Amino acid sequence: MIANSARSPHHAPLPDRAKIAIVGAGPGGLSVAMLLAGAGLDVTILESQPVIGGRTRRLEAGPYSFDCGPTFFMMPYVLEEIFGSVGMATSDFVEMKRLDPMYRLLIGNERGTTPTKIDTTGDLQKMAARLNAVEPGDGDAFLRFIADNRRKLALMEPILRSPIRGLADLMTLDTMKVAPVLRPWESVYQQLTRYFKSEESRLAMSFQSKYLGMSPFECPSLFTILPFIEYEYGVWHPIGGCNALVAAMAEACTRLGARIETASPVSRILFDGKRATGVVVKGEERRFDHVVVNADATWAMKNLIPANLRRADQQDAALDAKRYSCSTFMLYLGMEGEVDLPHHTIYTSTKYRQNLADIGEGRLSEDASFYVCNPSRIDPTLAPKGDSALYVLVPTANTKAAKDGAPIDWKTAGPRLREETLHRLSTVMGIPDAARRVKAEICFTPDDWRAQNINHGATFNLAHNITQMLHWRPQHKLQGFDNLWTVGGGTHPGSGLPVIFLASEITSRLLCAECGVKSPLDAPHVRRAPDAATLRDRSGVFAGV
Repeated sequence: MIANSARSPHHAPLPDRAKIAIVGAGPGGLSVAMLLAGAGLDVTILESQPVIGGRTRRLEAGPYSFDCGPTFFMMPYVLEEIFGSVGMATSDFVEMKRLDPMYRLLIGNERGTTPTKIDTTGDLQKMAARLNAVEPGDGDAFLRFIADNRRKLALMEPILRSPIRGLADLMTLDTMKVAPVLRPWESVYQQLTRYFKSEESRLAMSFQSKYLGMSPFECPSLFTILPFIEYEYGVWHPIGGCNALVAAMAEACTRLGARIETASPVSRILFDGKRATGVVVKGEERRFDHVVVNADATWAMKNLIPANLRRADQQDAALDAKRYSCSTFMLYLGMEGEVDLPHHTIYTSTKYRQNLADIGEGRLSEDASFYVCNPSRIDPTLAPKGDSALYVLVPTANTKAAKDGAPIDWKTAGPRLREETLHRLSTVMGIPDAARRVKAEICFTPDDWRAQNINHGATFNLAHNITQMLHWRPQHKLQGFDNLWTVGGGTHPGSGLPVIFLASEITSRLLCAECGVKSPLDAPHVRRAPDAATLRDRSGVFAGV
């Protein structure tokens, strides 16, 4: 258990206020706990693992430390809203550095020539010049793309911040304003063909679909806002890694009076009819007025809610029939010596379309795309002086995906992919003698993700195709139940740290209203999104908004 700090007299739970259980201490669970505790509710977070963070937890291999999951941090103003609403600031707990270059792209091609290298930057004019050097005219198209998506995000933001419970919630003035720019019949890639002439520029603005675990050839075109968000608001590194953010939220929670109990797996949610009344933790029944689920959404429905209480579309077969994101093969490597790579480096396959098809159909690719994070280059907290802590991610099929026959056998495929990936760290990423320099190592396969209660090992949750967005995702107040709520990447607006924080704002507002208390987010001092210039501080240090 994480011990409580002294409670602030302004945030102590008030007598006879609702008792809230939050299942899971991931970023969604911790951020919603901050908001509910800040409203004076009595909050207990129950985490199955011995450490907090979920997929955003800290991993350690000897003296080396790694983020388990997310390494890109964007839209820091959303988290600052949450801290600000309860009288704190993100900068009270963690230092964040803005990256430039944001990341390096190595774009393979079928000609067999050297990959095209693009170091991306938030300086829009410099970035336009770099794209013009790839293909004359693509830089000018980039500036149009940024302007168009600035408008798209501004129109989308009210929807991203609102509960979408059905068609009635979509029949609003905000939705009518955004409808003309959405073009739901287009994929991300199709929309980019209307801007950019070169394949390299299109891939530079579409690989971000992988943040959702999807192919840009299938991902809905509204997600062109992802690269825009990078260029507009920056890519950031919290010192200590993204897990430093969940540590900050945990500290804030305890200051606000919430309790965090680790190594406390919830095995079942208790009900009186369709009303959630508590949870079972290590065989003990514990009663609460409301239950908020921050576990993997479809796994939780299958495993925590009795089947006889679930609707037809919530039964195991119906949940498993949904589309899921890809999974990932992970290497967390403690490396001897420094590594001469930027903070983030993304390599796209010479046969990119085939690689994506292989992922969707349950095969391994000969030339897979992969990603390397090298945070110890600017963060001395992650590795001994002079050494490096590398995070290596290879997108793969989830444990469900198999067009013909059985899913990939990771007991045999895992060691082979490990050897191949270590070899490609040298041949593709240019790290001399990479395999020989490994001093510490952790490896995760899709089977390992599945064993961590992630349905089908789909690390990015349910896919974000049109029929699994908005009210077609599990809703913030779970359909068919009373006093049962969800938060995290499985609900609206979707996956990724910034939108998980938006989901926590939505869930907390709805729950506060049901409990008859005012949400801290509605206090007059809470500030909304700054303009881009506020966050485009060339000092590289985020100091709050």
